[in-house]
Amino acid sequence: MTILNMAAKKALHLTKGLALVTGMSVISFTAAYAQDVTLRGASMFDDNHAFTKTMVKFADLVGEYYDGDVEFDLRLNGELGVEKDYVNFLQQGVAIDYTIMAPSNMAKFAPAIPLMDMPFLFRDLDHWNAVLSSDAFAPLEAELAENADIMIIGYTGGGVRNLVSSAPIGNLEELAGHKMRVMGAPIQAQTFSALTAAPSAIAYNEVYNAIQSGVIAGFENEAASIQNLKFYEVAPHVTLTKHTITVRPIVMSGKTFRKLPEALQAAVMKAGSEAGAFGRELESREDGLKLQEMVDAGQVQVQEFEGREKLLEMVIPVQDTFAAEINATDLLANVRGM
Repeated sequence: MTILNMAAKKALHLTKGLALVTGMSVISFTAAYAQDVTLRGASMFDDNHAFTKTMVKFADLVGEYYDGDVEFDLRLNGELGVEKDYVNFLQQGVAIDYTIMAPSNMAKFAPAIPLMDMPFLFRDLDHWNAVLSSDAFAPLEAELAENADIMIIGYTGGGVRNLVSSAPIGNLEELAGHKMRVMGAPIQAQTFSALTAAPSAIAYNEVYNAIQSGVIAGFENEAASIQNLKFYEVAPHVTLTKHTITVRPIVMSGKTFRKLPEALQAAVMKAGSEAGAFGRELESREDGLKLQEMVDAGQVQVQEFEGREKLLEMVIPVQDTFAAEINATDLLANVRGM
């Protein structure tokens, strides 16, 4: 197996079963690179990001489980565009064969798939991990495969989204009327409206200035984004609502998958599942570490949300309505019952 990372200007040649030793012949050296299969990956991030590490792990596992030669060409730092571009490439079977992306970017082809990112879908990390380790999302996988010819081969994610605000928000009374930014999907605004907040969907790149100027009093996000973009400078209060634990499918082009030898297909599916588990543990662990780093640095103050169980009850009607609209009522009931 060979892993090529052109964006990072690296080349790690891990050809299985072939040792490169001093004095080897030119013929042997050339043979190491004469691969029959090249799988092209893409990441919007650098090699330190959990998504990139997960895709490298995927390549390693494929090499472990497949008794043959595979070359992996992984492009980083958004070299091949953004996630919306990736969807088109995967569907057409060009430029990209595998990647990790947010469910919302695939909603055009699978209208029910945003359910994965619905606030308060998961009770806690154990529930989230149990769902992603099961076949609970099989109907969504089938819908995506049929409509877009994109396969889900594993699930990573693990970033925990909490309230981030300029003033403390620790209970329902303080949340009432709270002017906050939410993502553009309607279910986001509907959820926080049901919790008596005052959500609005403004552009992400305007959030810092909007809080600073008082247009909004906060937003919701993961620790990594709070830290990387220094949101703590204008919103130093983090309330552990834990309303979303991110789900990020590892996906592969169906056109690519069908061209692979059967043994390689089996290796890809096994590696995808195991790489997903690796990525979930990695990202959820890093999420907690980044939050603690900001606490230790005096950048944020963290508090629990008093009566979080009440929030779970208040959003049930919103979730039920949303699930009915996207024909996912049975799927939602299955997730809740796990």
